[in-house]
Amino acid sequence: MLSYNLSEANGPLYKSLYHFIRKDIQSGKLKSNEKLPSKRALAQNLGISTISIENAYDQLICEGYIYSLPKRGYFVSEIENINQIKPKTVPKEEAKINIQETGKDSDCFDFSSNRVEKHNFPFSIWAKILRETISQKEDDLLELSPCGGVHELREAIANHLESFRGMSVNPDQIIVGAGTEYLYGLLIKLLGNDKTYCIENPGYKKLKKIYESNGAKCLTIDMDEQGLSVGKLRAANGQIAHISPTHHFPTGICMPANRRYEMLAWANESENNYIIEDDYDSEFRLKGKPLPPLFSLDIFGKVIYMNTFSKSLASTIRISYMILPEKLANLFYEKLAFYSCTVSTFEQYTLASFISKGFFEKHINRMRLHYGRKRARIIETIKKYFNENECKIIENDSGLHFILEFNTRLSDEEFKETLASKGILISSISDFEMNEKTQSSHQFILNYSSIDMGKLNFGLKKLREVLI
Repeated sequence: MLSYNLSEANGPLYKSLYHFIRKDIQSGKLKSNEKLPSKRALAQNLGISTISIENAYDQLICEGYIYSLPKRGYFVSEIENINQIKPKTVPKEEAKINIQETGKDSDCFDFSSNRVEKHNFPFSIWAKILRETISQKEDDLLELSPCGGVHELREAIANHLESFRGMSVNPDQIIVGAGTEYLYGLLIKLLGNDKTYCIENPGYKKLKKIYESNGAKCLTIDMDEQGLSVGKLRAANGQIAHISPTHHFPTGICMPANRRYEMLAWANESENNYIIEDDYDSEFRLKGKPLPPLFSLDIFGKVIYMNTFSKSLASTIRISYMILPEKLANLFYEKLAFYSCTVSTFEQYTLASFISKGFFEKHINRMRLHYGRKRARIIETIKKYFNENECKIIENDSGLHFILEFNTRLSDEEFKETLASKGILISSISDFEMNEKTQSSHQFILNYSSIDMGKLNFGLKKLREVLI
C-alpha cells in the first residue's frame, strides 16, 4: 500500500499526491505494470477523499504515467529510458552570465482564422498600464534595451512560468524577441547552420522555409499517434528536433510521458543534439492543470523552450521569448550579444507590469473560461447538424482548435473549393503535410477563437450542403 505524508501539503491534496506517485515512478520505486491501490483503499489509507485520489490518478493517466483497465484497476505504464536519464550525479553547468542592464474577405465565414476577437483584448487595462509606464519610466524608456530584453520583463516571465508551469528559470536565460520567427533565426546562428534540423510532419510549413532560408538543412519527420517518431529521427541522423509536445498543430496530439522521456534520451545521446520545444498555446488547457513542459524534465540542458504572447494576448503583440539552457545562454551572450532586442522598450515595460501586477493571470483565467464555454457551444451545435457517421469530432483538452473528420467522397481540395464557392473558408490536415504525395485525410481544422457565434449556423449549414 502506498503511504505518503500529506500533512504539510501546499495547495490541493491531489496535486501533492500526484507529485509523490510520479516521483516514485520516475525513480523506479513503482515498477512498470505494477498495480496501484484502488481509489477507495488508498483514500482510507491516506485519510483523504476518493475525489482527491481520482484527480491525482486522472492527471497521471493524462500524462501517460499510469493506465487503467476496466474492472481491474490502475497500473504503472511501461516507460522506456525513464531511469537512464537520472544518473546519481548530474553534471551542472555553472552559470557565468553577466549582463549589464543599461485579411481576408469579410463576407466569408472563416473556420481557419486563429485571430483574437477584439472585445476579448483588455484594452482599458493595457492603456492604463501604458500611461503609467510612460509617466513613471521616462528615463528607462529611452535607454537601449539589453539584447535579451529588459530585466523587468524577463523577471516577470520567469515568475509567471514558475507559478504557472512549475519551471525554475534564471531570468538571464530568457531572450525576448519580436516573434518566434526572429528567435528561430538567432537559434540557427547559435547552434549552427551546419546542423540537421528536423520538424514534425504534418506541421507548420513556414518552419522549413525559415530554416532553409538561414542556410540550414531541414528534414520533415513523420508523426505517429504519440508525436514525432524518435526512430525516424535517428534514421534521418537529425541533430535538432523542433517539436510542440504539449499540443501539436494541426493534429492536436499531446505527447505522452513515454515519448517525452524517449525524446530526452535521444537528445542526450550526442553533444550536438538539442530539442526546441514550442509551447505556443499551453495556457489554454481547458481541463486539469497544464502538462509539465519537456524543459522542466530536462536535467542535461538539452531543451530550448519557446513561447509567445501571440496566442494568449493577441497575434499583433509580436512578443515572444526563448529560454536557453545555461551553457547555450553563456554562448549566446558571448557570441551574439551584439544583436539588439527587437521589441520596443515601451511594450516591454508595459507587458512586464501587466504580468507582475497579476493582470495577465486574470486575463488567462477569464479567457480559459470563455473559450471553454465557446468550445462546448460549438461542439453542441455541430452535433445538431451532423450525426456520428457523417462527422467525427476529434479533440483533446488543449488549445484553440479541434478536428472535424467528415465522411465524404470528395478529396480535401474538392471539399475546400466547394465550400469556398459558398463563402466558407476551412483548412485541412493535408494542407500541412510536407510530403510530395499527400493523401486526403478528410480531416479539417476548426479554429474557434475568432468564430462569430451569430454566424455559426450559417457556416454549418453550408458545410452540411457540401456533405450531402
